[in-house]
Amino acid sequence: MAIGNVTPDSFYAASRLSSTDAVVAWAQQALADGADILDIGACSTRPGSTPASEEEEWRRLAPALAALREALPDVQLSVDTFRPEIARWALEAFGPLIINDISGGCEAMFDIVRRAHVPYIWTLRGDLDLPARMPEMRELDLILDPGFGFIGSTEADYACMRHMDSLRAYNRPILVGVSRKSMVWRPLGLTPETCLEATQALQLYALEHGATILRTHDVRETAQTIKLFNNLCNF
Repeated sequence: MAIGNVTPDSFYAASRLSSTDAVVAWAQQALADGADILDIGACSTRPGSTPASEEEEWRRLAPALAALREALPDVQLSVDTFRPEIARWALEAFGPLIINDISGGCEAMFDIVRRAHVPYIWTLRGDLDLPARMPEMRELDLILDPGFGFIGSTEADYACMRHMDSLRAYNRPILVGVSRKSMVWRPLGLTPETCLEATQALQLYALEHGATILRTHDVRETAQTIKLFNNLCNF
């Protein structure tokens, strides 16, 4: 899953796309590099950021989705939003889409994706104990995301990663998004711009422990990591 952001303030500057032409060029390169899914967001959720208004998020997102649908009508698109209305508008105008919701969800969001019959990325924010929560989600096409970066601390992120393989028991796709996040660069004294190799190390660990989708800024390098992992596993 390739990460693209039509925002001026995403934490990793290289992921920022300032025009529809830039969105299409990013998408084409990501697909050439090995992406299977394109994830587009229009409201930064980086720590300490002030979220754009709902109206501003849609103003940014709608032209990007329209350009992608026109240029690449068959590509699998994912919308990164925590707002039910944004999800509803996107599905009505450009669906079917994957809805990638970092908030952990709410009844309004669950109802929208249930009615649309589309995949929903359920961000668990470190809570991997699902049995009590699964009944309310049984009708949803779930992709499980442990929620690295939204758990509370670097230590909590690593504690969660050490136990993420417990999610295999639910027989759902598992998405891991650690690309250039602080859990990668902070322990090493690096920056988001200088932690490509360290990101690949954690992504390899995630593959070994159940990840089936890697959400990444660096598609070519991540595709190479996946290919070598698959060769090791004789896939």
